[in-house]
Amino acid sequence: MKDSTPIAGSRGATRVLPAQADDDEIDLMELFRALWRGKWLIALAAVAAVFVGGYYAFGIADPQYRSTAKLTVEVRTNQVVDIASVMSGVSTETAALNTEIEIMLSRRVLGRLVDEMGLTGDPEFNPELREPSRLSGAVKAVKGLVSGGVETGPKIQKSPRDKTVDTLLTALSASIQRETYVFTISATTGDAQKSAEIVNTLAQTYIAEQIAVKFEATEQAVDWLSTRVAVLETDLREREDTLKQARAETDLISPEALEGLNVQAKDLRERLAEMRTRADTASDQAERLRALRAAGDRAAIVEETGNPALRRLLSAIQSGDSGAAALFEQQLDTLVATAGEAYERLRGQANALAESYLSLQDRIDRQSADLVRIEQMAREVEATRTLYETFLTRLKETTIQRGLQQADSRVLSDAIIGQKVAPKTALILALSFVLGLIAGAVVVLIRQFLHNTFRSAEEIEAATGLPVLGQVPRMPFKARTDLISYLRDKPTSAPAEAIRNLRTSLLLSDIDNPPKVIMSTSSLPGEGKTTQAVALAQNLSGLGKKVLLIEGDIRRRTLAQYFSDVPKGGILTALSGEVPLHEVVFHDDRLGADVLMGEKSSANAADLFSSDRFARFVTRAREAYDFVIIDTPPVLVVPDARVIGQHVDAILFSVAWDKTQRAQVVAALREFESVNVRVTGIALAQIDPKGMHRYGYGGKYGAYYGAYGKGYYEAG
Repeated sequence: MKDSTPIAGSRGATRVLPAQADDDEIDLMELFRALWRGKWLIALAAVAAVFVGGYYAFGIADPQYRSTAKLTVEVRTNQVVDIASVMSGVSTETAALNTEIEIMLSRRVLGRLVDEMGLTGDPEFNPELREPSRLSGAVKAVKGLVSGGVETGPKIQKSPRDKTVDTLLTALSASIQRETYVFTISATTGDAQKSAEIVNTLAQTYIAEQIAVKFEATEQAVDWLSTRVAVLETDLREREDTLKQARAETDLISPEALEGLNVQAKDLRERLAEMRTRADTASDQAERLRALRAAGDRAAIVEETGNPALRRLLSAIQSGDSGAAALFEQQLDTLVATAGEAYERLRGQANALAESYLSLQDRIDRQSADLVRIEQMAREVEATRTLYETFLTRLKETTIQRGLQQADSRVLSDAIIGQKVAPKTALILALSFVLGLIAGAVVVLIRQFLHNTFRSAEEIEAATGLPVLGQVPRMPFKARTDLISYLRDKPTSAPAEAIRNLRTSLLLSDIDNPPKVIMSTSSLPGEGKTTQAVALAQNLSGLGKKVLLIEGDIRRRTLAQYFSDVPKGGILTALSGEVPLHEVVFHDDRLGADVLMGEKSSANAADLFSSDRFARFVTRAREAYDFVIIDTPPVLVVPDARVIGQHVDAILFSVAWDKTQRAQVVAALREFESVNVRVTGIALAQIDPKGMHRYGYGGKYGAYYGAYGKGYYEAG
């Protein structure tokens, strides 16, 4: 529900103006109606676009023909000679296949194609051979204006061959069919036969490029392998000679003999340990005997040695045999000497065994080192021999492969004469039609969004909240003096009927107190307010009523243009009160009413109308006439209308159809509201019936101005 704002009216009355709709709202139905009203413009734009598209398709665009060839990647599982380490085929991975497309469209391959077909002499591919067109000249001129004629840097000039390659690249395309190893190559040119020749030549050039690259790689491999085999052969011979010399300089040994020496060394080591143990035992025994002899403990000596002779001599000594003691000592000395001799003998044997062991160990170490060195040299010789034989085999295989080179791709389907692909006449016409519809719709919508005037009574009532009392079409005459004659001669015409309806609505606007003093005004000049005032006076007088038409616009005084032979005197004379009112006014027989003309005054018009004299004058006129119609200046130009409006019964506000802007109408009404004056209703004037049909309003009369204030003040 829309908000509403109470506005004070004249005589304490108030009225409610609907608030303006939110500017951000979009009424889809209104947009649809706007498009429907502009259907003929949209249709005209569509037809024009189709004509333009047809002219381009049939008269400007050059025909283009496309020819296509298919190539497939050879997936080989068996090769005549195994040289996988030297040469490899094309991988079937997606990245590898995409790489092949890039190679196919590379500048190297395309350069060979340009040279083979002589495309540098073809104006279609060599821009330097083309005749400059008006369009290209215009483009260059625009570029010159944009750059300002200033060189931004050194200009790099491409060669004709490079330019031809660039142009050729734009005419070619290549792709991979999904889930296959098939390439599709296409060329689009202005000649059907030329397109096929370019595609077939490109396929053969690409295959020849594959073979050339392989042959070049094979030659490089042969050269490198030959050099490497020669180096390996020399190295192998040197190593073999070194091995022979090393074997000659050392004892003939083998791992088995070295193992026997190790067993022998182990035996010597065990005997040496045993001998050293026996020598240590003998040494200990001799030391104990010497210690016991020094102690003189003969019983301990006998116990230690267990010698039977010493035992007998000890028994004899204990029996008292004096000679037995000497014999005991002699026997003991013999035992001590024998123990020392045994130690010395065992020590000598241990030393001899140690020397033999050291000598054997030295021999083992020396021969082990020699065996390790010779075995290392033998392994190096074997490794060099294996590497030499491998490279020699690869060299032989690669040498044979030079005569067996094959491309990784082959032509699956040759290109035939090209088919026309451009211009696509049907598509161009269809797109032109659609774009024309869109352009027409955009123009209609832009007009709709920029529409800021009134074309129907509904629009005025929705914007102001005031009733539209009448809708008056444009009067079909040129001079203003013809207005009254037209209304009298054609009383049943559409304008006359419209004035009659306006009169009826105005008189019935207040049934209890029908208006007698009526004011006609507008926002700005040229909106038909004076014409309507004259027409209302003529219509009311036709009812047999006594009518007075007053010219309240004393600044411009345009009412004289409607009458001839206007007498002197006017409203200023009437306001002075010195002359009776009936002597100041004049009666126009054509109008059937009295007229009070405006007079030029040095005093401010607004001050005159604000005076008590004007109020008394209106009262006298109200008493003397059935209806008084006052034509006032525009509201937004001078304040006179707001002042005069304080003394009238009804205010008729004129709005020019499709001319007066909405903001001007709202501003004028707010001027009345600011002085607590209520506008009775609005007259939609100067309606153009043809324009209404053009805007799609059917039989309705609809409802929009310029800045005339300055000219108005300067007039008169």
